[in-house]
Amino acid sequence: MVSTAERTREPLVRLGGLFMVSPELVAREEAVGLPPRTLYFRGRTAVLGNPSPGVVASVIGIFPEWLVELALVRSFPADRAIDAYLGACWDWSRNHLGAVTEPERLAKLGFAVADGADASALPLFRGWRDAARPEDGPAQLGHALMVLRELRGGLHFAALRAVGLSVTQAVVLDPGGGRGRLQRTGWRPDDAEALLASVAGRPDLEARWRQAEQLTDDRFDEALAVLSDAERAEFADRLLAL
Repeated sequence: MVSTAERTREPLVRLGGLFMVSPELVAREEAVGLPPRTLYFRGRTAVLGNPSPGVVASVIGIFPEWLVELALVRSFPADRAIDAYLGACWDWSRNHLGAVTEPERLAKLGFAVADGADASALPLFRGWRDAARPEDGPAQLGHALMVLRELRGGLHFAALRAVGLSVTQAVVLDPGGGRGRLQRTGWRPDDAEALLASVAGRPDLEARWRQAEQLTDDRFDEALAVLSDAERAEFADRLLAL
């Protein structure tokens, strides 16, 4: 039987992160006077205060540290970064989820999962779970998806390290990742080739990646257990319908 975590993996990860690369985020970035392509780095990690580029690169995981050093505007106040980042999330949600039937219902189920989850060792998830939440249904739904994405992402990073893989190795091993994903996230050609070579011909690493995927689903299913069987089915159905 396919678990709820496995059923909802793709739409949750995709929809919970679309605002991060959206025109709405660009507009908020421009409105607060940040340079292009910098609000993502400062905004997403502003719930941690004013972390260093090394810390930001570590918690986000997929970008080379040199790029984070260039893009992280640490002088921008954390509270303003949080407001701008949340504003982008809510703007995107209102523009793209406004036609969803009863968006507040799926948001309510999502927040129940987030509020009941153990946040230990998941700093980004805990920070965004504690952030202010909007009042209207579409924005609530987008916000809930973002928070749940941080929960699942944190669990996945923990699972990767538990099986002895780095996040970048996982990017290479993921069938949806590889060279193209490395190029899109700023890895220089020589560095990307070195990462690809480091996992080539290593079926043991591929097995570890599959194990980490299963561990992530298992742990996310445990978080979903705060919902009843009927609520879990409703959560999955509503999320897949998006």
